[in-house]
Amino acid sequence: MPSRFEHRATFAAQAGDVFSTLVDEMFLTARLRDLGGKSAALLDHHSTGESAAFRLRQGVDGSKLPSVVRSIVNGDLVVEREERWRGYESAGRATINGVPADITSRGRLTERGGGTELVISAEVKVAIPLVGGKIEKVVAEQVTKLLAAEAEYAEKWLAERA
Repeated sequence: MPSRFEHRATFAAQAGDVFSTLVDEMFLTARLRDLGGKSAALLDHHSTGESAAFRLRQGVDGSKLPSVVRSIVNGDLVVEREERWRGYESAGRATINGVPADITSRGRLTERGGGTELVISAEVKVAIPLVGGKIEKVVAEQVTKLLAAEAEYAEKWLAERA
């Protein structure tokens, strides 16, 4: 059974500014440089006024992986993510090299009390008998930490440019 989780982040900025930042090519490139790990790269990026789509790669050093993941992944972990935004709503998907895993997400920016809240609902499915559930939980925990770090990075970026 897939592992589901939700992540919430708040920003002092208005939703339009948060959206513009989260899909900005310069922001994404800087975020990947600072948080993306080994071999991080922005692989594709398209943006118009109210929509955006991008694909990126992030890496995790194999020595930093939990043992349950190291048992099935040889070497470093490479994650490819894609996000599509229409207005203040997103749909995302991620895959992990060498792991029959699928991560899907939906996000929404909402104006809240002079700021903005980002809510991301996600699901992790790992199709490995016996250990798939354990790996799903590890992946969900790691993705939650990554989303928190990315939100903190975005908040700092917004504050520096206000």
